[in-house]
Amino acid sequence: MNRTRRVTPLPYAEYMEALGASAPDARKPHSNALGLLARHPELARAFLEFNKYLLVDSTLPKRTRELAVLRVAWRRRCRYEWTQHVQIARRAGITDEEIDQVRTGAPTPLNRAVDELESDSRLSDATYEALAADLDDRQLMDLVFTVGTYGLLATAFNTFEVEPDPGIPDENFNNQE
Repeated sequence: MNRTRRVTPLPYAEYMEALGASAPDARKPHSNALGLLARHPELARAFLEFNKYLLVDSTLPKRTRELAVLRVAWRRRCRYEWTQHVQIARRAGITDEEIDQVRTGAPTPLNRAVDELESDSRLSDATYEALAADLDDRQLMDLVFTVGTYGLLATAFNTFEVEPDPGIPDENFNNQE
């Protein structure tokens, strides 16, 4: 089967129904990511349960999580993930200067950790020790699973060409510093 068209996200009302929402909620904004996942409801439910842990219940500090996700998004050139998580990062208190450090690959322990996990699927002893100075065992595990999960999401969003949600700014995504 020769396909050139990508999987397109379902419209809001359809994906809410597919994901089992009793009724569309006008307070919740449209999400192209949920629209894509809703094309496969069983996968969506399983993944969203795990992803909820990473976003809500993880032991990782929100700032650490968001800086890691941004680094993954930047390295993977995932516009959807970048634009969404710049907004989340700012709500978590991350400054534009810190976002620029992610973009430029400043030699922070966290940038180094993401880069190593993305390139080598492991952390060097030096990077592990630097992280372990501030993170406990569970937080280190949550960091590794966060980087891996958002790498997976970036792969899906890029493969299916998921566009940023309506009204979400580009956040200097094309800036290749």
